[in-house]
Amino acid sequence: MARYHIETYGCTANRGESRHIEAALRDGGHHRASGPEEADVAILNTCTVVEKTERNMLTRAKELEDVTKDLIVTGCMALAQGEEFREAGVDAQVVHWDDVPSAALNGECPTLTPDTEPVLDGVVGILPIARGCMSDCSYCITKQATGRIDSPSVEANVEKARALVHAGAKEIRVTGQDTGVYGWDQGERQLHTLLDRICDIDGEFRVRVGMANPKGVHGIREELAGVFADNEKLYNFLHIPVQSGSDDVLGDMRRQHQVREFEEVVETFDRHLDHWTCSTDFIVGFPTETDADHRQSLDLFERVRPEKVNVTRFSKRPGTDAADMKGLGGTLKKERSKEMVELKMGLLREVHESMVGERHEVLCVEQGTGDSVKCYDEAYRQVIVTDAEARGVEPGDLLEVEITSAQNVYCFGEPL
Repeated sequence: MARYHIETYGCTANRGESRHIEAALRDGGHHRASGPEEADVAILNTCTVVEKTERNMLTRAKELEDVTKDLIVTGCMALAQGEEFREAGVDAQVVHWDDVPSAALNGECPTLTPDTEPVLDGVVGILPIARGCMSDCSYCITKQATGRIDSPSVEANVEKARALVHAGAKEIRVTGQDTGVYGWDQGERQLHTLLDRICDIDGEFRVRVGMANPKGVHGIREELAGVFADNEKLYNFLHIPVQSGSDDVLGDMRRQHQVREFEEVVETFDRHLDHWTCSTDFIVGFPTETDADHRQSLDLFERVRPEKVNVTRFSKRPGTDAADMKGLGGTLKKERSKEMVELKMGLLREVHESMVGERHEVLCVEQGTGDSVKCYDEAYRQVIVTDAEARGVEPGDLLEVEITSAQNVYCFGEPL
């Protein structure tokens, strides 16, 4: 688990975003450091109002870069003027607020405590379906905290989901260390069965499936993709972290899957669904990663073209086997990360720009910055509706929008 330092600048909305980020990091087993010097990762939540503010943000980013292992920049300036940080030579990951927890996790699974129960946060219901995993990744310390998979019955989880819907949940987020191996300890993987049963619950709501490692999904890929195709309540979205495009590196990471299995999962969903969002993770700069291995990761990225990608530079976690490996230099990791992030941003721009002029049904999930509402379309792509109060739009609404413009990581929609 990592130690984090977070700094927030700007308005109340920014402070609210930081609270969400911290809650997600704590849920992932991470804890706040006493300062940036003691942190594994520093998070700078930026503001952009006037030129002086922007200069201050760049100065603070450079200061944090000098004293911490990894820097993540988010917030208004990061989203509106992210290139400013790159042009200033700031060595940081520039990401949307929603992507900060994943960027900070270093490829580790989220950590659920034994007493984790469903939580209703606004109109979002968080449903932990199991605790633990079946993996033993060489870089991840989470397994030491959670142990092997421990799955409650399908019936028990369906009842928890039903209670969330009755309490007002419009979006149910199915979570776990590895949702793909749910039921393994009971003799068979049952994620597809559980999702089908949850979608049978009466009510108007959507379901998002949390992280599922490729190995667990591979054995049920046909059944799972079929459930997605049959249920409109399921967002056409799957987070399957591949971590590397090299089988050699995956072996050193002890990831259990091979690249071929990841691609077979993607191919199966491509066959069953007209459009879906493939979300994945890459760790760059793993101690044994060669230039050829990195090239294989870039090639895999270009073949699969995942629409949502978390790129993390490897950092050592005390107590893990990978911490004893001789690491790569920071400059090399930075260069490899930059190359992959550039690929990622190019694809994101292409995806969101292609949506302009299209009509999509979106679920309004939570308040955004200012008088805006964050919404998600059928494939869990973020759409922002502005002037929400004047338009009578609020979290929980399901509406049709026309996409009018796009940013790198989200679109703007006009209600119809």
